[in-house]
Amino acid sequence: MNTETLKNLQAPLKEKYREQPESAVITLKAEGKIGEGISCNVATAQAMVEAGLHPATGGTGMLACSGDMLLQALVACAGVTLQAVTTAIGVEIKGGTITAEGDLDFKGTLGVSKEVPVGFKNIRLRFDLDSNASEEQMASVKKLTERYCVVYQTLTKGVSIETEYKASI
Repeated sequence: MNTETLKNLQAPLKEKYREQPESAVITLKAEGKIGEGISCNVATAQAMVEAGLHPATGGTGMLACSGDMLLQALVACAGVTLQAVTTAIGVEIKGGTITAEGDLDFKGTLGVSKEVPVGFKNIRLRFDLDSNASEEQMASVKKLTERYCVVYQTLTKGVSIETEYKASI
């Protein structure tokens, strides 16, 4: 896709969102079904994913790990955002790899130590790009990709989560 095509695709949406701000608020949804053993079946747009325990918590490694899925969502969002940004500002990216790594201390998850927080201690996001972009252009790409990547912004800024549990017989 080139710059003009992207702008033509997005221009009517931007205009609509300016004129009708409420139309820009969309609720995304994910749903899972309790699976056999200790697992949860999550429907994606492409396939059913069966998530289970990571081997560091007693899993077999045969099921998807939700921590890996979080990192995969970050990579996917960052990659798409990077391509949209570079297309919009006319920076050519011929190819590349995006990698996310996160460090977890499973003593927190398993309740071995109350002092160890549950969750990622840190996440590293790396872009190895095939591009002849200047340092100034790459600085813009970095700034804009981080600004507009939904998953990146959600992870770095945090978000409130409301939970509700219902039991029925």
